[in-house]
Amino acid sequence: MPQHAPQIRIPATYMRGGTSKGVFFSLTDLPPAAQQPGPARDQLLLRVIGSPDPYGKHTDGMGGATSSTSKTVILSRSSRPEHDVDYLFGQVSIDKPFIDWSGNCGNLTAAVGAFAISNGLVDKTRIPDDGICTVRIWQANIEKTIIAHVPITQGAVQETGDFELDGVTFPAAEVQIEFMDPADGEGAIFPTGNLVDELEVPGVGVLAATLINAGIPTIFVNAEALGYKGTELQDDINSDAKALAMFETIRAYGAVRMGLIRNIEEAASRQHTPKIAIVAPPAAYTASSGKAVEAADVDLLVRALSMGKLHHAMMGTAAVAIGTAAAIPGTLVNQAAGGGERTSVRFGHPSGTLRVGAAAQQAGNDWAVTKAVMSRSARVLMEGWVRVPGDAF
Repeated sequence: MPQHAPQIRIPATYMRGGTSKGVFFSLTDLPPAAQQPGPARDQLLLRVIGSPDPYGKHTDGMGGATSSTSKTVILSRSSRPEHDVDYLFGQVSIDKPFIDWSGNCGNLTAAVGAFAISNGLVDKTRIPDDGICTVRIWQANIEKTIIAHVPITQGAVQETGDFELDGVTFPAAEVQIEFMDPADGEGAIFPTGNLVDELEVPGVGVLAATLINAGIPTIFVNAEALGYKGTELQDDINSDAKALAMFETIRAYGAVRMGLIRNIEEAASRQHTPKIAIVAPPAAYTASSGKAVEAADVDLLVRALSMGKLHHAMMGTAAVAIGTAAAIPGTLVNQAAGGGERTSVRFGHPSGTLRVGAAAQQAGNDWAVTKAVMSRSARVLMEGWVRVPGDAF
């Protein structure tokens, strides 16, 4: 009878943050081989999530078989001055043996502060008995500072509340997130130097596109140019294989123009970034929950794709890109919102609406945004240990 390695167990917390959820780990709780970047870490996290899964269900893992629910987070005390916690995010592919470490998850950022407080990663002297704990997060993927304002009651994280977030079923406590200096990495907000570029895409034609590095590299195109209205829900696009292939082609050519990849073929190994989104002026539609969204409720409509599929709501990092682009007159996002100067924008997405604020300043030919702000919520769903076969990594 063949010998098989027994399962090992690893301390973990399953958390919702914004409209995403993922498996959270303290770095020091991981097996020694997985405490460093590399194949062992990737193999371990793939097995935790249940990828690669040719059935696309994640039946044998903690993933939820969507880009919003196939996520992992590794946290540790920060050695950087004026920071509490280092936050490393891994976007796990569902059907391929691949984890993309190239970007941040803005939604799960809302859960990072809560996890850090509850797991001893924030100095106790910084946690009030009642009030707001300001958690200073170093986002290790993109090397940026994020500030999370986490409500505290009797010295513990306050998770329950009446803050409602479209795309999340139940209300919870509000967590305000500030993305400081949100230009992704060290690059300029507009990597081509243009507010709008002409992007030539085989099979599609020449598209006007705003290519922006803010929160996460994002490609914005007008919905109308692709035959859409901006009111589409998930099934309208995700059930159309030809449309998904078109969006991936546009994303790949945009990534090359942004300097994120050297050639089109590299796009397959960089699935998490850049994002691609379509924008349109305000219009009425019925959200996926059945909620009516009126044209007067929003400044513009946005539909964004993540990991090759239309997102059910909006990625937090893409919301930062939307808020930043909306604040800069001349971008396609700003034009869809009616043009002019603005410090905040409310946009419609498949699950409802979301408001994000950003203040932009022009410095010579360049633009600078000091921070983007939005509200999210977070909640522990389960905590304890995950189990994986001992020879899985």
